[in-house]
Amino acid sequence: MKEHTGIPLSVAFSPDGKWLASASVDQTVKVWDATSGVESLTLKGHTGRVLSVAFSPDGKRLASSSADRTVRLWDLANGQETLALKADIGEVHSVVFSPDGKWLASAGRNGAVRLWDATTGKLLRTLKGHAESVRAVAFSPDGRRLATASYDETVKVWDVADGPEPLF
Repeated sequence: MKEHTGIPLSVAFSPDGKWLASASVDQTVKVWDATSGVESLTLKGHTGRVLSVAFSPDGKRLASSSADRTVRLWDLANGQETLALKADIGEVHSVVFSPDGKWLASAGRNGAVRLWDATTGKLLRTLKGHAESVRAVAFSPDGRRLATASYDETVKVWDVADGPEPLF
């Protein structure tokens, strides 16, 4: 595999296992053939280190989050950026698609989690409840709940459809 020019910070396999995406402090995302290691795409657009990558459930899109306070969505058929979402939550540490691919969750430095429409980029909801930076987000397999992990030493679970308060 060809190298990044900076430290890789995140990796993700496509749902079918054919592709591997890597995010780096060099402000790029690279997409590799997971069998041969041949680089397929280099995605450029972030102006800060890229902290997280996530494939959509259908494997056609990739989301990346960055220290530049943005989440970017990429069309993997042509390598073009399709959306740039301004998170306004400081560094965006983590990003994840819902299992149906309709929603995107991003977690950031200010302790807030944002839920976005993954097609239009519309901000749907902001979840607040952590006292410090949120480092990771994960949807439940049915997409109804979202788990968040924070530097405040807590893990919270949210009902995505119903409420701004955590379930626990």
